[in-house]
Amino acid sequence: MIVKTIEGIEALPVQMEGAKDVTVRVVFGPGDGAPTFAMRVFELAPGGHTPFHVHPFEHEAVILSGRIGMVTPEGTRPLAVGDMLLVMGDEKHQFRNLSDTESASFMCLVPIAYQK
Repeated sequence: MIVKTIEGIEALPVQMEGAKDVTVRVVFGPGDGAPTFAMRVFELAPGGHTPFHVHPFEHEAVILSGRIGMVTPEGTRPLAVGDMLLVMGDEKHQFRNLSDTESASFMCLVPIAYQK
């Protein structure tokens, strides 16, 4: 068993095109020998967002803090702390911090093959 604290994991800037003021902490992944899933925590600075993107696999997410909107081609749906999402493969989406003054965060799980 591996136990970590979030403070002990380095926050790295998200380098994907279209990302703005986002960091990611890989909680568990290939470096831990995780065979199936990678767990990641994303932190969005005020006004920050992930890219508006799509990928061929599902992923699950839970809102940890702040005011986050889930952007899809149909529009933006505000989410609350504790909301859990299942984003299906090939579903275009973006996580956006709806606050201009406070940070926000969410955790997501992806297939280990996606986490490089």
